[in-house]
Amino acid sequence: MINTEDYHFFLYKQKLEAIQNHAEELPAVVIIHELKNLTIEYMSPLGLRLLGITFEDIKGMQGRDYHNKFFNTQDAADYLPKILKVIDKGDENEIITYFQQARSSEKDEWKWYLSTSKIFMKDEHGRPTHVITTSCPVDSEHHINAKVNRLLEENNFLRRNHELFSSLTKREKEMLKFMALGKNSTEIAAIFHISEKTAVTHRRNIRSKLNAQTNYDLVCYAQAFDLI
Repeated sequence: MINTEDYHFFLYKQKLEAIQNHAEELPAVVIIHELKNLTIEYMSPLGLRLLGITFEDIKGMQGRDYHNKFFNTQDAADYLPKILKVIDKGDENEIITYFQQARSSEKDEWKWYLSTSKIFMKDEHGRPTHVITTSCPVDSEHHINAKVNRLLEENNFLRRNHELFSSLTKREKEMLKFMALGKNSTEIAAIFHISEKTAVTHRRNIRSKLNAQTNYDLVCYAQAFDLI
């Protein structure tokens, strides 16, 4: 009589074999991560070709080493927490979609991929054991590349400067919006019904707290924190 653990392993092997049999027909890279040891248990031939490696090259790699070698860690900081949240919830039906950059070596340029991840397998206790990810290369000529790059830059700016932005009072955040829109002290004084001298003081304090040297710095803050 087969025990529960062996049965789940049997199911996993069946599912993996089904993917292996059709992976070459899929217009996407397929990757299966094993969660306990944070290793790659499967990568489709397309993924191996794009990275210029063999499965033996990554078979023994830990997840951190794998990501540091092939993926941009800056945008990983945006999507990895979302994947971990899905794993923690254990919802097999929830799918995470995100953009990520990958390259085969440090000599190569980053290339954008549109990826989706979900729980692939659970153990006999209902705990996630494997995650499956599909990744499609984004055409380098596609206009979305520039948009995604801008979004990534905003996200990185937000993470770097969140503490500085949080030092502003609610009123200062409201004023920052109008400063970024090019309003001068006289105009801001009229908008907030304060004296021009007070408006000048607020503007100076905001620039000081944010270490903003130029108007462009103010615009970056306003855009990153959704003020404009």
